Amino acid sequence: MAPSNQHPADSHDLIRVQGARENNLKDVSVELPKRRLTVFTGVSGSGKSSLVFGTIAAESQRLINETYSAFVQGFMPTLARPEVDVLQGLTTAIIIDQERLVGNPRSTVGTVTDANAMLRVLWSRLGKPQIGGPAAFAFNVPSVRAEGSITVEKGGKKAEKVVFSRTGGMCPRCEGMGSVSDIDLTQLYDEKKSINEGAITIPGYSMDGWYGRIFNGCGFFDADKPIRKFTKKELHDLLHKEPTKIKIDGINLTYEGLIPKIQKSMLSRDLDSLQPHVRAFVERIATFSACPECRGTRLNETARSSRIKGINIADACAMQISELAAWVRDLKEPSVAPLLAALRHALDSFVEIGLGYLSLDRSTGTLSGGEAQRTKMIRHLGSSLTDVTYVFDEPTVGMHPHDIQRMNDLLLRLRDKGNTVLVVEHKPEVIAIADHVVDLGPGAGTAGGEVVFQGTVDGLRASGTLTGRHLSDRATLKPSVRKPSGVMKVRGARTHNLKDVDVDIPLGVLVVVTGVAGSGKSSLIHGSVSGREGVVSVDQTPIRGSRRSNPATYTGLLDPIRSAFAKANGVKPALFSANSEGACPACNGAGVIYTDLAMMAGVTSVCEDCEGRRFQASVLEYRLGGLNIAEVLDMPIADAVGFFGAGKARTPAAHAILQRMADVGLGYLRLGQPLTTLSGGERQRLKLATHMGADGGVYVLDEPTTGLHLADLEQLLGLLDRLVDAGKSVLVIEHHQAVMAHADWIIDLGPGAGHDGGRVVFEGTPADLVAARSTLTGEHLAAFVGGAARREKAPARANGRTLRA
Repeated sequence: MAPSNQHPADSHDLIRVQGARENNLKDVSVELPKRRLTVFTGVSGSGKSSLVFGTIAAESQRLINETYSAFVQGFMPTLARPEVDVLQGLTTAIIIDQERLVGNPRSTVGTVTDANAMLRVLWSRLGKPQIGGPAAFAFNVPSVRAEGSITVEKGGKKAEKVVFSRTGGMCPRCEGMGSVSDIDLTQLYDEKKSINEGAITIPGYSMDGWYGRIFNGCGFFDADKPIRKFTKKELHDLLHKEPTKIKIDGINLTYEGLIPKIQKSMLSRDLDSLQPHVRAFVERIATFSACPECRGTRLNETARSSRIKGINIADACAMQISELAAWVRDLKEPSVAPLLAALRHALDSFVEIGLGYLSLDRSTGTLSGGEAQRTKMIRHLGSSLTDVTYVFDEPTVGMHPHDIQRMNDLLLRLRDKGNTVLVVEHKPEVIAIADHVVDLGPGAGTAGGEVVFQGTVDGLRASGTLTGRHLSDRATLKPSVRKPSGVMKVRGARTHNLKDVDVDIPLGVLVVVTGVAGSGKSSLIHGSVSGREGVVSVDQTPIRGSRRSNPATYTGLLDPIRSAFAKANGVKPALFSANSEGACPACNGAGVIYTDLAMMAGVTSVCEDCEGRRFQASVLEYRLGGLNIAEVLDMPIADAVGFFGAGKARTPAAHAILQRMADVGLGYLRLGQPLTTLSGGERQRLKLATHMGADGGVYVLDEPTTGLHLADLEQLLGLLDRLVDAGKSVLVIEHHQAVMAHADWIIDLGPGAGHDGGRVVFEGTPADLVAARSTLTGEHLAAFVGGAARREKAPARANGRTLRA
């Protein structure tokens, strides 16, 4: 009951959730304090993301979208109402997730944070010579000039000649891309065939559709003649002709040569945003190199000629942000004092958040998930908004223990400005600063979806929940380490910030590569190791797939299952595919029917014919081991291991794939669960399970603890041990101290990030690193192992050595 002297408007200090049932949530009800920091924790798959992102944030965004006109909503993503009884006290939600910043190849760290826009204004005011406004320094604005005449009515009509011009900074050769492409024409067509015989090998160019009608009706060449017999003009029209209006069967169309067409549709887009088969085609036909005219700066010569204190805007964007921040601090110009203050704040925010090693011209497509998330934070740190709900998905991903404290400070600053901060996190260091904790569980998948604790951090420690019991876990150093079977030599590595690094990587053991963010770990491993023969690399690139994709289709598990069903019932395997002959005709095997309501939000409903099971009724009559295909796809992986491992349904090929998925901690997932419902950590472990079946002697894992609960660490370490014991070499890029302590050998890079890193500062056993305490990693590992660091040094297979910068 609110005190009598409290204003009614001040009584709304809670976000109330009642009866949440998204995904695996079981009628969850919680009350979250506003203007406080709340951390959601629990094992992977317990329902954290379903509650925070799928319920609270989703409903906030849906309600905001409904305030726009129907016309505007038609251009916005469709958001369904979450499965929840009551949601009260919501505020505007800003989601800062780990989705990579991809899409436009002109997108850079500077453009997505407005730092680039401020630099353009700065150069337009202070640059010498003065060449124009801010657009003159923009690499996405071309210079244009047009002449014409206008009619002015002043008493009598009078024509006046006018000249329009706009000065932009775009390099005319590469159009602001920074790179140019050479196209291998032999990969575009087969010159021995005619166009109608399928000579064109570009994805999507089928002669059965509109392309066939255009090529046959354009009149520029004979589509039945082999391309090698084309005249020069015909070949030019096929490859290079500018957009030309044509009319076919009374329909107005535009014909354009193949090269300008694929330049616009494929080569001008970010590679990561393309479908896998299109990306493979682009990588096969095109060779990209730095533009010779702008030398990769994206800017024309005029923009590069204007300088402030001897440097142009391209030089400034290429500088390490920490160095650029120092350069900007030295500028003393009263006429642009407010602009300099805002620019200094933005650049200092990068340094504060641990991204000072980046440069503003870095393409956003090259950032890791953790770097992308922290880059998104920059624009909110100086925001004037208050009473906003900020939602974070594991903000410490990719962070060295040294950097986590800085992230904690930023989260607390957002809270102290009067905002509600919701964080999904596993790291004890972040859980420790929470004002309120919500622990979900007790297990994963169908065994989770319940709130097992909510309250203070001290209450969580004493609660006895899985998270509470493991919150104070500390690792111990191994009493002995394995001996290597050989070494992989890396010599003169210079990728990105590496400084001629020479290192011998032991084989046949567990090696951990660590160091602060930006020190050069990924540059060393992915630049010098991943491409070698026999190396299987499991990186952090996202799994791409439609809502039809699921663990069974992604891992190839569905093939042996379909074959087993077909053999047991004497029918075709295609019947047991929801994308083929067995699909429900009403929903085409999707299980749901999407109704497009034009300008209104679309509606997704469960298919009434198959009741969401995706298959025809006749297909569901066929059984294997007493179950039909829909019931099998609804099984958790842990149950499916036993089902396909013995009895009438015994299928060794399926059992092997299922066992690998269970080994990486995904036993709670259902075989047919859509990939779109999986978290980032779950997707990475699914990728790891797939790669475990590949032939390779060296496994490279990039932060496998991402999204992993404290209680699951032991299972991951056991998996790494099994790989090594099976004769594999395992190389892990990792920040987690428990993984470091479990290693046989540690390679530590640093001492800092960016220009201050790029060197090997330590090689040796974990015990040697703890004893020396000569690096930041050594200090944090020593603090983590506690008493274990002070015990007698473990036997080592080689003496660790410290390389001082």
